[in-house]
Amino acid sequence: MTVPTPVWSRPDDAVRQAQLDAMKRRATGLLALAAAVFGAATAFEGQYPWLGYVRATAEASLVGGLADWFAVTALFRRPLGLPIPHTAIVATRKERIGRILGSFVQNHFLSHDVIAAKLETMHLAERAARWLSQPENARRVAQHVASGVAKTLEALPDDEMRRLVHQVVSARLRATRVAPALGKTLSLLLVADGHQELLSEAVRLAAQAVHDNHELIRDQVRAESPWWVPGVVDEKIYERIVGAIERLLRQIATHPGHPLRATFDAALRDLIDRLEHSPEAIARTEAMKEDWLAEPGAAELSARLWETTRRAIVTYATQASATAPRPLEQGIGAFGAAVAGNSALLEEIDTLVIDLTVSVVAQYRQEIGDFIAQTVAGWDPEATSRRFELAVGRDLQFVRINGTLVGGLVGLAIYTLYHLWH
Repeated sequence: MTVPTPVWSRPDDAVRQAQLDAMKRRATGLLALAAAVFGAATAFEGQYPWLGYVRATAEASLVGGLADWFAVTALFRRPLGLPIPHTAIVATRKERIGRILGSFVQNHFLSHDVIAAKLETMHLAERAARWLSQPENARRVAQHVASGVAKTLEALPDDEMRRLVHQVVSARLRATRVAPALGKTLSLLLVADGHQELLSEAVRLAAQAVHDNHELIRDQVRAESPWWVPGVVDEKIYERIVGAIERLLRQIATHPGHPLRATFDAALRDLIDRLEHSPEAIARTEAMKEDWLAEPGAAELSARLWETTRRAIVTYATQASATAPRPLEQGIGAFGAAVAGNSALLEEIDTLVIDLTVSVVAQYRQEIGDFIAQTVAGWDPEATSRRFELAVGRDLQFVRINGTLVGGLVGLAIYTLYHLWH
């Protein structure tokens, strides 16, 4: 496995290095001050015995400061360049550090309980739904979706897509029995006497057509009448024909129980029954469907379907400057609002996301831990030490300062207790 080389240079490295150098100077300056105080107190302790307390404090500060300097320095490099065992720990133990770090991340960050608890507090489904319900976000998503689909459709070869659409449409039509489907569709008209409303509308249109074409009917009667029939007879025939038709249409329209309505109802129910259950009617319909699919017009219809769909999607995607919300973004926004208002659905989605995420992490957590260990093991030792020192070295200088100060206080306490005891 090839371990990626880390990018050690970061924009804030110069700032971190300056802060680290400043803290080193403070810690070293405090240690130098303790050394100076120790030297001066030692030199004048014979003349001024009370300087023994100062000397003991400075001496303990030196010991504590030097010990902590050695400990901090030994983490990143060999103190004074001496090959002392168990020094330059980061550089010489980076493989072990990598394994520990990988195991720590695997067991404490990628555990089932930790991930599930964190995801539960995030309410991802609600956040996503409310984000989608915002018009500007819905528009952005709609534009990306439409643009992606449009680019995909434009890249597809037209000839192959026409053939594919024709094959899909033909296969779907062949798999669908037309007669039963048509029968079920017509049966919807029987709900709440919808077929009678349809008949009433047809009667109204027929009556309107007769009213608007009186002259045409009169001319047709005259044209069909023998030459020897007087004109007054033609007029009487016209009036009788028109009157009979108008009376019949008026009676049908105004009488719900008209025999023609009952006849229409029976005929429609009989047609629906034959379409759904008659083998002969079903076979004839299937034969007509196959004859139609064999016609060149079927292929032309599929080609038009493909071209119309492609052009509509491309046109939709290129209208990015439209100010009014378009159907796709309206649908996305409405979907987000509907999901955001359904607490049960949000809980189900959150549960699904948590289960999916936890299962994926559980499957790959071992590999993630191994990847961290292998990555750290492949780093350059010196660069690794420098990176760790830049990250935590400034804080570790406080250890040196505290060691110097606390060491001095401990030394003063021990010296004082010794003299009080004696």
